[in-house]
Amino acid sequence: MRGREAFATAFKMGVQHIRIESSVTIQEIQIAGDFAYGLSHLNVVVTPLQGGAPMRRSGYTLTIFRKEADGRWVLFRDANLLTPEAASTS
Repeated sequence: MRGREAFATAFKMGVQHIRIESSVTIQEIQIAGDFAYGLSHLNVVVTPLQGGAPMRRSGYTLTIFRKEADGRWVLFRDANLLTPEAASTS
């Protein structure tokens, strides 16, 4: 999926059927000239609104930002390695 509009459309359709809860721990931010990156650990729980088991995913994300000519930092690329969480045995 590329572009802001494609993401917004898909997201609006999805949240009609699910609840998304997430938390993030920022682990590192580095700036080099007009580019910066952030390394984070993300936890996401997606719960169907009509019932059913929640899906739990967690993993690392790498986000790259670019500094625009006017000084604003914008999201340039984003990648994640979210995988299913292991079931708890408690």
